[in-house]
Amino acid sequence: MLMTEIIEKKKKNGRLNREEIHFFIHNYVQGLIPDYQASALLMAIFFRGLNAEETAILTDEMMLSGKVVDLSMIPGIKVD
Repeated sequence: MLMTEIIEKKKKNGRLNREEIHFFIHNYVQGLIPDYQASALLMAIFFRGLNAEETAILTDEMMLSGKVVDLSMIPGIKVD
């Protein structure tokens, strides 16, 4: 999988699947994707948008890219 293909797909208003979003997040946090490519994808997302499924997948992948803290002992709604 190539980052340039993912950028081009979103630029042409394509829908990103879980594997493509995982590839982007995982490799970006590992330092394997340069900032200019991340910026290009984010610009394409800004102009073309994400559907509900893409948004949910991106949110999950971002959450799982770092340490997840269990806040279940705190009553009420928690937002990060």
